Amino acid sequence: MLSQILDRLRDPIVFALPAVGLLVAVEMLALRFGDDKDVKGFNARDTRASVLTGLGALVVSTLLRAAALGLYAVVYTYLAPFHLPADAWWTWVVLFFGVEFLLYWYHRSAHMIRIIWAGHQVHHSSEYFNTSTALRRKWAQWFEKLVWLPLPLLGVPPVLVFTMHSFHLIYGLFAHTEKVGKLPRPLEFIFVTASHHRVHHGTEPEYLDKNFGSILIIWDRMFGTFQPEGRRPTYGLTKQINTYSIWKIHVHEFATMAREVRGADTWRHRMGYLFGRPGWRPESEKQQDTSPSLPAHAQS
Repeated sequence: MLSQILDRLRDPIVFALPAVGLLVAVEMLALRFGDDKDVKGFNARDTRASVLTGLGALVVSTLLRAAALGLYAVVYTYLAPFHLPADAWWTWVVLFFGVEFLLYWYHRSAHMIRIIWAGHQVHHSSEYFNTSTALRRKWAQWFEKLVWLPLPLLGVPPVLVFTMHSFHLIYGLFAHTEKVGKLPRPLEFIFVTASHHRVHHGTEPEYLDKNFGSILIIWDRMFGTFQPEGRRPTYGLTKQINTYSIWKIHVHEFATMAREVRGADTWRHRMGYLFGRPGWRPESEKQQDTSPSLPAHAQS
């Protein structure tokens, strides 16, 4: 019984770790002997922070997955009007598009709601863009686990939900690189490519809050958040945190948010600091500040 439970908690990402190490090594060699002088490449301390962050996130994800699977099992067993067969190919098609669609909207909300952004900004905090950046995952994953509840409610077997999400994360490894240029137009039109994801990590005004797709870029095209790559992006946060401490990377935005909530004089302002867009401030403060404002996650 215990072995069956542990088998279900195994993350495909664990089995992909050797391939991840190989990808990082190959990219390092390509950058070392390449002739693209504009590419920042790797920084040892930054890469170390990304790897340690990713390992911590893997531990947190495993623990939360155990709790979430219990919740999903209750929803699947008692609330789902029907159950989809786990061995049917069309169940996997439903699952793929379900995860894709929900992940797009979750990712978009993570840039629009500050309390979610406070966790997600970890992934954007690196000023480098390489395979190791994909490993820089947040530890604050509670919102993410709730996103998938509609899938067991639609009859998708709970254990398949996390399996599919892990495959999406593995795909994302290949989108974090500066060594791959634009691909043929049919691929660029349908799939998330390295070019698309470079835009997503860019701090330029035209790149902020764009290209939220995971594997498919069609959602961004449909919902008006697509932006093609033009000038080479500058990576990181619009207000860089200038630290390689994995603890500070994870808590700095939560600490700032808590300080602002404590200092707010009304409940409306407190809710604004928690659930408004990143960088939200009361109108009275905006009127006192004459400096130009930045959109979206400018204050992180």
